[in-house]
Amino acid sequence: MNDEAVVAAWHDVLAKHAKTLCALERELGDKYDLGVSEFEVLDRIVSNECRKFRVQELADEVHLSQSALSRVVARLEKGGLVTRGVCDMDRRGVFVCITDEGRARHAAALPAHRAVLSAVFAPA
Repeated sequence: MNDEAVVAAWHDVLAKHAKTLCALERELGDKYDLGVSEFEVLDRIVSNECRKFRVQELADEVHLSQSALSRVVARLEKGGLVTRGVCDMDRRGVFVCITDEGRARHAAALPAHRAVLSAVFAPA
């Protein structure tokens, strides 16, 4: 690829990202009281069929720093969607556990999330 094609591809990625993020923020926030990162955390836990997820593994999955993830988890915990617990085998390790309410909110928001992704990324 020449420089112009690479830059054009980069601009396309940025435009799709911005469009997707705005649409997801609107849909998830207005209808389900979830931020995009909050939904992503719930989605990763549910997609991996886990009741609990180690914080470091979750940070890697959702591409957030540990401090940003801590803030997201704190909001989810305050909303009753997850709980935090200490690992029995390694007291330094912290697990994030999804609650029944977290699973229910994720299930309710999932069709809207996937509809936004389909609308942005479906072939024209």
